[in-house]
Formats: sequence, C-alpha cells, structure tokens
Amino acid sequence: MANGKVNDRDYYEVLGVSKNASNDALKKAYRKLAIKYHPDKNAGDKKAEQKFKEAATAYEVLSDPKKREMYDLRGSAGLNDMGFHGFENSADIFSNFGDIFGDIFGNRSYRERSRPQKGSDLRHDITISFIDAALGSERQLRFTKSEACEACNGTGTRNGAPAVCPQCNGKGRVENARSLSVKIPAGVNSGSALKLSGQGEAGIRGGRAGDLYIHVKIGSHPYFEREGLDIRYDAHIPFTKAALGGEVEIPTLSGKATLKIPKCTQSNQTLRMTGQGIKMKDGRTGSQLVKIVVDLPKKLSERQEELFKELEELEQD
Repeated sequence: MANGKVNDRDYYEVLGVSKNASNDALKKAYRKLAIKYHPDKNAGDKKAEQKFKEAATAYEVLSDPKKREMYDLRGSAGLNDMGFHGFENSADIFSNFGDIFGDIFGNRSYRERSRPQKGSDLRHDITISFIDAALGSERQLRFTKSEACEACNGTGTRNGAPAVCPQCNGKGRVENARSLSVKIPAGVNSGSALKLSGQGEAGIRGGRAGDLYIHVKIGSHPYFEREGLDIRYDAHIPFTKAALGGEVEIPTLSGKATLKIPKCTQSNQTLRMTGQGIKMKDGRTGSQLVKIVVDLPKKLSERQEELFKELEELEQD
C-alpha cells in the first residue's frame, strides 16, 4: 500500500491461488503465509512485515465477494473507488482477522489481543459545484464518530476500578457529533477521495484514530466543461465580428475577460485564452479553450440584403 491506495500486485499471485479459488482455499493459503511472515517469528524484519500486510490485504479483498468482484473487474482502481485502502500495520490485521489467528495459535492467551488497535476509517460523501471544484473551496462537515470516553480515558472502567464506566457502559468509546472544516483543493476531480488522517473512529486500547475519507462528486455547469486543466466554452458571435475581427467579452472561472477575434475567424475554430483554466497548487495552469460559433442573421433588412449582393458581386469578380 502507498499514498493511501492499495497497490497493483496480483492478489491471486500473492496468496498463490488460482482465480477460481474457493473461500476454503483462500483461507488455507492465507493461514500458511500468516504463520510464515508473522511478526513474532520475524521480529525487526521489514520485508517479512511487508509480506504479512500484503497477504492480509490480498485475503481481505478476495474473501469478500463484493471486493473480489470489483477487483476482478477493475483491479486496484476499483478498490480505491470503494474506499478500501488496505492495512497500515499489524494491529489492524489482528483486529480484522482475530478468529483466524485464534485458529492458528490455539486458545492460548494471545498478546496481540491486548495491543492498541487503530480505529476504523470513516467515509463522508459531498457534492460540490463545478466552480468550487475548479477554484478550490472550504466546506463545513458535520458527522458522528466514536471517540475515547473522557470519563474513563478510554479504559471502560471508572478510575481503573472493576466498576464499569457508566458514561460509555464499559466500551471505552462514546458517539459524538463533530463539525470539521475541510479545504477542497483547486482542480479536484469527481470521484476523488481526500484523506484526513486521524479524523476517523477512535482507536482501541490507546491505538491511534482511523482516518476520514471525503469522497467528492462534482456538479455540472450550464456552459463550462472541463478537460484536464483546461476549461471549454462555446462563444456565439455575429458573422460580421467573425469576418472583420474585433473583441468580445467572455466569462471565465474568475470573471469576465476580453478575447480578441482575428479577422476571418471560422465557425467551430478554437481560440485559446492562456492562463484562464484551472490553477493547481504545484504551479500548473490550464487555459480556457473557446470554440467560436458564428451566428448568421435569421432575417435581413433591405439595406443588409443590398450589401450582401454587392459582396457577392465582388467575390465573383
């Protein structure tokens, strides 16, 4: 896993199974790898730790019918769109697959069960306007999440005594409503997931909090369209302006701007307004691409008709 996304490894290859492997075959293959690369057997071995997490991620994907279907259809890109981000540490794995590790190591007291565990990740969907996505904006989110109980400091007992904490009923966590200001970066794409580290569910036994993933959907615009960092716009101009040239006022992301129309501009010709597209934080900037649509008059006055006839005669000479 890298940068908050699952990697592009072939998970069938990771577990050493065929693409039509049954759940029993998946579990058997995973158990074998879990024993081989278990942290207790490979203390300090970073490569073994990576193999341990990779095997767990592969099993999590392939043992879940929905994740497996999406993975078979679209690979890691489909999993990222579902909000699945793999496992970041061994505590996450032990928390997810406690039953399997119980089977592997028997009924003996297993020290990982008492270790801190990371809290669950949360997902929040938002819809923003085309302009807010292009220019960047700030949104106020309201959501509910579990947090460590302040009355017992997340222990579930009052002052360390056997008595159950009445505030959280011994769970060590309570549900709280929260408000959070989120900055939407300029140029965000529809379907993007913004990661807010530590804003998810509270951890267990002092573990760190999970993360909050903001999934962004972008609304359409009445006359702008986006193409990468460029903005497309159709400008209707009279045929006289197209023939003689001149200037027209064009709406842009940041307001009105003047566009020079060269003489004899053709209908469907595209003119570029450099620097009027999306401006990214890293300095990249797009353009506004203006497609010229030449409007012909629907009716001619007598004088206009005379002038057109004169023009026609000149073209024939």
